Amino acid sequence: MAAAESSFKIILGSSSMARQRILAEMGYEFTIMTADIDEKSIRKEKPEDLVTALAEAKANAIMARLQHTDLLENVACPTLLITADTNAGYTGILVVVYKGTIREKPCNEDEAREFIKGYSGGHAAVVGSVLVTNLNSGASKGGWESAEVYFHDIPNEVIDSLIDEEIPFKVAGGLMLEHPLTLPFVDAVVSFVFFRCFIALSFDILRDIT
Repeated sequence: MAAAESSFKIILGSSSMARQRILAEMGYEFTIMTADIDEKSIRKEKPEDLVTALAEAKANAIMARLQHTDLLENVACPTLLITADTNAGYTGILVVVYKGTIREKPCNEDEAREFIKGYSGGHAAVVGSVLVTNLNSGASKGGWESAEVYFHDIPNEVIDSLIDEEIPFKVAGGLMLEHPLTLPFVDAVVSFVFFRCFIALSFDILRDIT
């Protein structure tokens, strides 16, 4: 669907370049608004429960902020809010699970280096979720999916460059998959078309809910 044909307004509750690129490639125009929540204050044992809770918390935070703006004034068409979070830099709300442990953003350089070296030549599970909310009606639709990411050997100099750019500290799991330094060392992503397909499905359902 071309942006000009959209019958709804979109607010993307994320600063992720990957999600912005996907929405743009799908032909949508959108406004960006970040949630700025304390993600580490939200605790769940299961990865799928954690990513779902994060998506809901971000949606609630942005909806609260919207009450103090004029973004929704004089808007005749439905407004859809997309909230997502990317751990390991992939699309949707993602958490990285490495050897059974949920990994968040590394706390320091040593932990960042440990995380990335652990992925080198191996693999990690990625669990992602996305939530789309119709701000006019309050209706929402969310879901989650998992994928396995396999890596080639990642050279030490690449790890050093990523840390110098402070990339690992911006994403849970410490590795932004779509970063130009990282992408050549991603061998395969198994079963992850979730964000693009879910967004399309959610839009079809929610834009007609008033």
